[in-house]
Amino acid sequence: MKNLKNGLFYIIVTGGFTALIFWIVSKGKLLESSDVVAPVSNSTYFNQFLESLTHNLKHPLAILLLQIITIIIVARLFGWIFRKIGQPSVIGEIIAGIFLGPSVVGMYFPEYSGMLFPTESLGNLQFLSQIGLILFMFVVGMELDLKVLKNKANDAVVISHASIVFPFALGIGLAYFVYNEFAPEGVEFLSFSLFMGIAMSITAFPVLARIVQERGIHKTKLGAIVITCAAADDITAWCILAAVIAIVKAGTFASSMYVILLAFTYVLAMLFIVKPFLKKVGDLYATRDNLSKPVVAIFLLTLIISSYLSEIIGIHALFGAFLTGAIMPDITKIRNIIIEKVEDVALILLLPLFFVFTGLRTEIGLINDPYLWKITGFIILVAVVGKFLGSTLAAKFVGQNWRDSLTIGALMNTRGLMELVVLNIGYDLGVLSREIFTMMVIMALVTTFMTGPAIDLINYIFKRKEVLFPKEIGNSNFKILISFGNNEKGKSLLHLANSFVKKQKENTNVTALHLSLSDEMHAYNLEEYEQEAFAPILAESKTLDQEITTIFKATVDIETDITDIATRGNFDLVLVGLGKSIFEGTLLGKVLGFTTRIINPDRLIDKFTGKEGLFENSPFDDRTRLIISKSKMPLGILIDKELNVVNDVFVPIFSTDDSFLIDYAQKLIYNNDSKITVLDIDEQVKNNEDIGLEIENLQKTYPENISVLTENNMKAGFLAKQDLMMISLESWKKLVDSQSVWLSTIPSVLIVKP
Repeated sequence: MKNLKNGLFYIIVTGGFTALIFWIVSKGKLLESSDVVAPVSNSTYFNQFLESLTHNLKHPLAILLLQIITIIIVARLFGWIFRKIGQPSVIGEIIAGIFLGPSVVGMYFPEYSGMLFPTESLGNLQFLSQIGLILFMFVVGMELDLKVLKNKANDAVVISHASIVFPFALGIGLAYFVYNEFAPEGVEFLSFSLFMGIAMSITAFPVLARIVQERGIHKTKLGAIVITCAAADDITAWCILAAVIAIVKAGTFASSMYVILLAFTYVLAMLFIVKPFLKKVGDLYATRDNLSKPVVAIFLLTLIISSYLSEIIGIHALFGAFLTGAIMPDITKIRNIIIEKVEDVALILLLPLFFVFTGLRTEIGLINDPYLWKITGFIILVAVVGKFLGSTLAAKFVGQNWRDSLTIGALMNTRGLMELVVLNIGYDLGVLSREIFTMMVIMALVTTFMTGPAIDLINYIFKRKEVLFPKEIGNSNFKILISFGNNEKGKSLLHLANSFVKKQKENTNVTALHLSLSDEMHAYNLEEYEQEAFAPILAESKTLDQEITTIFKATVDIETDITDIATRGNFDLVLVGLGKSIFEGTLLGKVLGFTTRIINPDRLIDKFTGKEGLFENSPFDDRTRLIISKSKMPLGILIDKELNVVNDVFVPIFSTDDSFLIDYAQKLIYNNDSKITVLDIDEQVKNNEDIGLEIENLQKTYPENISVLTENNMKAGFLAKQDLMMISLESWKKLVDSQSVWLSTIPSVLIVKP
């Protein structure tokens, strides 16, 4: 009755007011003069529609949105490709910018390039990309751990400043030889040479920090020195850059002293007035899980005001953003929350716009002469010699061995995005010509690209790799590796591993591996991130009285690293979880920059019941299939339904190839006193002498712990009472393909690949 009443009211109101609107419009037509209305044909209406559509397509907002869509897709695709070949994704995103610029798309598809990047639209793209840079530099400032500089500054500052002074001097020397030919007309040598010097001496702290994490050397003395060097380098280089910008804008060194003095006053105010204020705000909200919008507004408003003031003073808005990040409250929780709010927008949405804007300025076609390529090669040589050699010699001087000294040199030679920022500032100020800008962009790409191969070569020459595994792992007879990302799944895997080794702890080892994508972590809280990742697992291990060793590593390729670590550690069994785990999404998810997690275990069971249909083509997702295909050791994949105990275990034997499961069943019986029920499918146990003999021997030794059933005498509800089903990989595929009725009631499942 109520629905009928509501329906009648809706019809009366909408119908009545629609009729009233129509009547008013009809009467309004009579108010028009006779020459306003002219009869038109249907084709004219269509032409008007096309004209309107064309006008909409050319609207600045429509062009900007189309640019953003194209840029994000292409940047994420190139970034993913370069991550797959072991390079930082930032290289791929920079190359994506060059690809969309005049060097590739502009050269081969000029009409499309002109439509997508019309000249009049570049101003909007530039300003939006500058907002992205401001946010990015804010994050870079927050990533710096100033406590590290205080505690480990002695050797690091020597190396860092040597790695700046040496290439800076070489850059000024290089400027002397190329000034007449490549400097823009009217630019003073002082301005040109200073920018060449700072461009040669910059280091990309964010890229370097990611490489250190991915190489697993962040815990070593070498890693600590490199991170500290890069942090000191970043601070020093940006202070020098601010002074250089002041000199360029002022015109002379004497005039710039007023700007530098004002900038110095601004820095003191930020350090001694703004920083204590932000610390008080941070202390008030340090214990809360989330920051309220007004508090976030305080931090972001400080960022914007600081950037505005530094721009007005004449040392560039990016310096203000960097300084604001550096003075943020030293509270990890607050920094994490702010970074999470800012980083996704800055890195995924806005920063690729900067890469493309740089790419639009980078015209590889300008380097169209062997002589120009020789100059480019010479610039790369000077950059590498200055940064690499300067850092290496300084590291050797302060007492590092040659291997570590060369590694420090290779890492400090990484320029990445920070170089592009400096080059774009120089280009905007009119100090760098289009040709020298293009050459320097190529140099930035080459020096960043060569970092990984250079470190590999150094490791090969010195024949020593960083030790990833604790010594005690190698002394065990039976070694299990559990690889987890989600804490709850990690606990379930630990319970399972403990069940296999509980009574043989002196001869066994359980190792917990946590891998995280390197671009999800930050150098300033790396140790805290590791502690938080392992804290629940370590607490659970104490409850179980199970000693575990831990391995933590940042990576760009999770599935490859799992199998690589398992192989290098010579583990006897690797356990991974299928569910909310460490595995990332599909290729499409990577390209678009969204994270698509593997199927939730509860939804997985729903699929087994047929409510959502079985897996479309495979019982595993792409990541799990890759791990299975790459795995060279026994692998167990746990489908977890809150596994806490492993008392009752169900083991179906589908074929003679499943006989290896009996060995694992024996371990569970001996170590965990588990009750094993073997299901004899198609009389495989009965007809196979070897399997039958193994089970018979177990029944003699443990008569209460193992029994054999056939499908005919398996009671209804039997599966629901089990804690775990252990099944071979091939048999699991058969089970899923056949859409077995078991799948509606199965407990947690351990799928084992021998």
